[in-house]
Amino acid sequence: MSSPPATIVIPTRNRPGYLDVTLASLQPQAAARGAELLVVLDGPDPVSAATAARHGARVIALDRQHGPNAARNAAIDAAGSDLLAFVDDDVRVPPSWLEALLAAAAATPDRDAFTGPIHAVLEGGGPRACGREAPPITAFDAGPADVDVPLAWSANLAIRRSAFESAGRFDEAIPVGGDEEEWLERHRAAGGRIRYVAAAGLDHRRTPADATLRSLSRAAFHRGRAGRRTDVRKGVAPSLMRELRVFAGCCWHVPRRLCLIGVVMAAHSAGRIREALARR
Repeated sequence: MSSPPATIVIPTRNRPGYLDVTLASLQPQAAARGAELLVVLDGPDPVSAATAARHGARVIALDRQHGPNAARNAAIDAAGSDLLAFVDDDVRVPPSWLEALLAAAAATPDRDAFTGPIHAVLEGGGPRACGREAPPITAFDAGPADVDVPLAWSANLAIRRSAFESAGRFDEAIPVGGDEEEWLERHRAAGGRIRYVAAAGLDHRRTPADATLRSLSRAAFHRGRAGRRTDVRKGVAPSLMRELRVFAGCCWHVPRRLCLIGVVMAAHSAGRIREALARR
């Protein structure tokens, strides 16, 4: 029996509502191409397991919460294909995504990692924005043409199995935030290249309940802490004084531009400051 052309991997933890939308968008195209759908539960999660089963996905569960990198490593062991296409559990994937990814992998056998656009979608509109700031959740766009890029994000990241043989597995000691970035640094150091596939885009969602100012700010605070930890690990963390200046600028952005996304930006900056103070 031949192996599937790709294994689509969705690590998840206690977000069955998001997972349901993700799988509904993936299942038809996976079935059409004979790809494998694999959901990895980061700890016991019976509701998400039932959601995955309803969409025909294979499910594996970790014994307890270990973090996203442990879930990804479990997928490496369980996947039945050479190409592992990782997506987050809060995306919606258009019907052309898998076809574009497989075509790019076939056309560029010398590339061993692939990514595509990540479009931020705040359902319900989200807080008022002035348009001068980046989206308050992960987004990525390298343009309309396929090119090599230095980094990618776990929301839309396909990797050939050979890349794990050269760069190693994901580091399970790294918690949420910067978790995939550390592996990509090792992958690049080992001579690997990441191909951006312009046609392999997807939507990174927040439901109206999770797109409120409070919810986005809370998530931004935790991302800020993780971002500071990543910068410390890489030896590029700015001084506390510089972090404070950034925080002041974010706060000033709110009344100057009448922009509530500035509050989210300030929360992210506050998370970085909190982490810097904790390390003192």
